[in-house]
Amino acid sequence: MDIHVGDTIQTKKSHPCGANSFSVLRVGMDFRIRCNGCGHEIMLPRAKIEKNIKKVIPSENAELK
Repeated sequence: MDIHVGDTIQTKKSHPCGANSFSVLRVGMDFRIRCNGCGHEIMLPRAKIEKNIKKVIPSENAELK
């Protein structure tokens, strides 16, 4: 998957706060994401994140790369 820092991802499952969109803070073997609902930061392995992604919304800076 082509995911970059700053992108927003929508997941199949929602966070306990009810939001299902997260901002990507770090990519690599592990992803650090921040819930757009409550601001909680989570670090998850790449395999788990890629399995649960429904949609990737690229940041506005992505077109400049």
